[in-house]
Amino acid sequence: MPPPADPLTAPGRPTGGEPGGPGSWRAALRRPRTLGLLTLLPATALWVYALPRIGFREMGDYGLLDRLPLPYYLSLLVLTAGFVLSLRRAATAPWWPAAHCAAMLFALKAPPAVLYDAVRYPWASKHDAVVNTLLANGELRPEAALSGNMSAYDQWPGFFTLNGGLVRAFGVESAAAYANWAPIVFGLLMMPVLVLIYRTFCRDWRLVWAAVWIFQLANWVGQDYFAPQGLAYLLHLTVLAVVLRHFVRPGSAGRLRDRSFLDPAAAGVPPPTGSGQRTICVVILAPLIAAINATHQLTPVMLCVCLLALNLTRRYRNVGLLVVAGLLMLTWDLTMGRPLFVETLSTLKESLGELTQNSRAGYAGQLTGPGPELAGTANVAMVLAIIALAGAAVVLRRRLTRSALPLLLVSVAPVPLFVVNDYGGEMLFRVYLFALPGGAFFAAAALVPAFAGAHRDRPGLAKAPRQRVAAVALPTVLLVLLAGFLPSYYGKEKMYYTPPAETALVTRTLDNAPEGSLILATTGSFPQALHRYDSLEHWYFAEQELPENERMLKDPAGYLADGIPPRTTAYVILTRTQDVYTAGEGLLPADGFARLRTELSASPLFRTVESHPYGVVLEYRPAIP
Repeated sequence: MPPPADPLTAPGRPTGGEPGGPGSWRAALRRPRTLGLLTLLPATALWVYALPRIGFREMGDYGLLDRLPLPYYLSLLVLTAGFVLSLRRAATAPWWPAAHCAAMLFALKAPPAVLYDAVRYPWASKHDAVVNTLLANGELRPEAALSGNMSAYDQWPGFFTLNGGLVRAFGVESAAAYANWAPIVFGLLMMPVLVLIYRTFCRDWRLVWAAVWIFQLANWVGQDYFAPQGLAYLLHLTVLAVVLRHFVRPGSAGRLRDRSFLDPAAAGVPPPTGSGQRTICVVILAPLIAAINATHQLTPVMLCVCLLALNLTRRYRNVGLLVVAGLLMLTWDLTMGRPLFVETLSTLKESLGELTQNSRAGYAGQLTGPGPELAGTANVAMVLAIIALAGAAVVLRRRLTRSALPLLLVSVAPVPLFVVNDYGGEMLFRVYLFALPGGAFFAAAALVPAFAGAHRDRPGLAKAPRQRVAAVALPTVLLVLLAGFLPSYYGKEKMYYTPPAETALVTRTLDNAPEGSLILATTGSFPQALHRYDSLEHWYFAEQELPENERMLKDPAGYLADGIPPRTTAYVILTRTQDVYTAGEGLLPADGFARLRTELSASPLFRTVESHPYGVVLEYRPAIP
């Protein structure tokens, strides 16, 4: 009778010594779960330790960059190292890269949500104002002529209607209670949608999660804040994910169904669908497309442009869906959105073909100050980095590019919109945002080449030297992108945080203003700027080109008095946030805001109602003839 098998050397058990010996430890360290916990736990501990030490109340010229303590930066480095290590086992344990992606999203964007005692981005408070108006009045008025460009929000009320329901469901006073969590919520909801899109064209989990990671690092645009764009963008990606998975025409794959013709990482073309199945999918997608049209003005245009680009391929030549999307867009624009739609059409002849004007950022397009200038430089560097990486993949991995051509077309489709309009100085950011999902995928493809072992059916691929190059290039590029994200996202943070006392001053002033009063400010980018927007008029007199503002500063009291209609009750509100914003965005010269406040306070045409270090309120008192 043979002796009993040694349990330490039996099949399925690691060899190398007694339990707890070196062999057991080495085997344990190679397990995805162990590797994941060894990085996630210390990264979390460092982040939690750093959080209360972030000096957000004393931000200087560089925003949060020099107020984030060393442990915070170390937590990001540990997360990056853990993510790179988790990619080695992504094929068998894809949830560990997913956990690192979610952790990095939280680490990068949660500090303002956890720490701030005010809504991040002062202009986000206008969205809270729309929700409050909807809840107070029970309706919005799309036909009303509202100042401060607020009519557009009443004409596209989907986002605000949803948040009105959430405010009631959560039992909070207003949407401001959770507004700062929007980037985290949208980011988490986008992750599975991005994975679905990427898995349509790629079966290598390493490339998929690297693309999601790069998307998060490259998404510095800030359009995922508490705003209609964030929700509409999520719905836009969802529609594209369904189209790319379930709208393949029969017989359109051709050689793409032959694995010998495909890149080793490329996924096969999804199964084709018949006309009946595609019709059902159109019916299912129609409510989503309608929701996009009810939520945002520009996103339906981007969706139609992307669907048009997909129609250029045999694989996704589905004119019916494009027609449905176009009709839904026109139906909304000609009914609920008609006032702004007609106004936009009237301005197209001025902006059409003005590439330089349409691609500028903001009103002045000239950032000033160390933090804003660094942020602007980082923005450009990040865009160029994604373009360079994606371009390298398109050239070097032509077989993957051929199979993922629809994703490439969707990425470049929004670019021609530069020709049409500047979208209030934001077209540059919006085009980049809508091109980013495809850009991140191809950028990841440049860093995660298909090695032997990535797929069992291609065992002959050589690992070295490409594997050695990628082993260095991937973490290096991810660290560079991380270094670019931080100034891009937090370099102008001084503009984005508002002390509660300033918010209280503005709210108090607007609550006491008689109905129909005119509110003057240099810009609308200050907290509660549009509180009671349906009862007050607004004039943001510095939101114009710098030369005109310099002319205004020669006699600010006379300039404003000439623009105030006779027998109008008017108040001027000048706050610290306006000072920071107008200087950082280049609307006023360095000392312009201080001169403005001093001269208006000294003018006999204006009476000081309240004056504090963080703001002043002046009432217009015209001379009686």
